[in-house]
Amino acid sequence: MKSITLALLAGTAFAMGGCATLNEAADDMGLSDETATATLRTADGTDVGTVTTMPMGGGIHVMVNAYNMPAGTHGAHIHTTGRCDAPDFSSAGGHWNPTDVPHGTMNDDGVAHAGDLPNLVIGANGSGSIDAMAPAGTFDAMLAGDGSAFVIHANADDGVSQPSGDAGSRIACGVLRRTDAI
Repeated sequence: MKSITLALLAGTAFAMGGCATLNEAADDMGLSDETATATLRTADGTDVGTVTTMPMGGGIHVMVNAYNMPAGTHGAHIHTTGRCDAPDFSSAGGHWNPTDVPHGTMNDDGVAHAGDLPNLVIGANGSGSIDAMAPAGTFDAMLAGDGSAFVIHANADDGVSQPSGDAGSRIACGVLRRTDAI
């Protein structure tokens, strides 16, 4: 059994460009074994999705899978504080902005802050997803101190309004916690 496992690992390493180990191949692709996850919940505690983040290529890879959400377009952001106290989730603070730049992917400066992500589009079936990069921050900084939360807003983020894109109330929130699960 051990020889089969070694053969599979060697074959995989060879297939990945001749890298000596799988760890080297993962490093070459900017992948990490670190993750942080959150369960998104509404104010009444209903689970409505998951968020998985990991460092990748100098930024943060963010994957959101939402379900049982109201159809439409919703702002989705990383927020500054790792708290999600109901009923309004204001305990999550503002958008995560370690570089102190204006909000929005379409602002005049052309540089969004680290917490800005694409809008979450929820279909008629109540589900939607985001698979995006947050290039303006680091994974460790996102989790430092009191951590961060991931928030879904009632409305779309317009990409320009200060300080939060006119995205409306907070309808779901989850605290990002390091999992080191990969």
